Amino acid sequence: MLKVDAVIIGAGIIGLSVAHEICSPGKDIVVIEQHSGPGKVISSRNSEVIHAGIYYPSGSLKATLCVEGSSMLYAFSRNHGIPARTTGKVIVAVTASEEKTLEELFVSGQANGVQGLALLDRAQLKRIEPHVEGKSALFSPGTGIIDTHALLKRIEALCLEKSCSIVYRTRLVALDPVSSGFVCTVSGPDGKRSSFISEVLINAAGLDSDQIASLAGIDIDKAGYRIYPIKGEYFRIRGSKHRLIQGLVYPCPAKSLTGLGIHVTKDLSGSVRLGPNAFPVKEHTYDVNPSHVDEFLAGTAGMLPFLSRDDLIPDMAGIRPKIHAPGEEVRDFVICHEQKRGLQGFINLIGIESPGLTSCLAIGRRVRQLMNQECPI
Repeated sequence: MLKVDAVIIGAGIIGLSVAHEICSPGKDIVVIEQHSGPGKVISSRNSEVIHAGIYYPSGSLKATLCVEGSSMLYAFSRNHGIPARTTGKVIVAVTASEEKTLEELFVSGQANGVQGLALLDRAQLKRIEPHVEGKSALFSPGTGIIDTHALLKRIEALCLEKSCSIVYRTRLVALDPVSSGFVCTVSGPDGKRSSFISEVLINAAGLDSDQIASLAGIDIDKAGYRIYPIKGEYFRIRGSKHRLIQGLVYPCPAKSLTGLGIHVTKDLSGSVRLGPNAFPVKEHTYDVNPSHVDEFLAGTAGMLPFLSRDDLIPDMAGIRPKIHAPGEEVRDFVICHEQKRGLQGFINLIGIESPGLTSCLAIGRRVRQLMNQECPI
């Protein structure tokens, strides 16, 4: 039976970043992806924001890898000609009660090592965003935006240059641990099945990562690995009102939110969109319900009073792989070598939602370090 050194399940931005890190001369690295190209699901359906690392608990993987990943992603973009821009971001307190939350975010961001944060009064906010309303704001000068599609294509090309094999329209359907690694059975575009052995298996399957863990024999509920998909829709601002926004504008997050709230982002063309909202779904569909426009207007009315219903049109939707059920405490990324479960060489990457895009290169480096320490190939 054919044997390879490592298999990565998933060719989203996380799987490709891992492949880019671990590919080296003389190693057989294979990426398996069920869709027809890279990053068709989570990676290409998001706000395209390079986050600074403000929101996450100090010492968490989300905080550490976001701060590391932000600088890595800006440097990678410069070195490889990926369109990206530091736009800056304001997190706005509309009410007096939200101002305390801003102060907490300021302390949290500083503890995480975020540089340049500043608390702004109303006059200072108006100098940065003249048309945004708020009592005060937290300014993050290092937050920015990136062309995720160009990023995906460049990392894919670099992997291929390193002789990494990327197999599209192919799904992992069975996984059997053996003494020399894992027997991987895949179903190809024609439906035919084939099997091979991989010494290392890296699960970067995004929304399906819990099912890949289950194939390996892990009880995903006991392990806390079950994915609870959360859909988020976006509406785009049409007409000339998009010119009233200078950078990125976020609401003050409520502790009960499943995301960061409906925020305002600009893409590299200057177009502006609102989103995402957040609600649980069972099916992976990417339509936008036009009737949700009222939710978007209500969610941003305090910050953007100049918007009306006619200014917004449906744009796109994405789905986030949450690993906590709605109403439960927010959890950190899972980046785990499962040797304690008797699965030497099996590395799970589960619940990689925001700030996964920002953290992608740092996650790739973390996986390589994990492999070098515990499952060298």
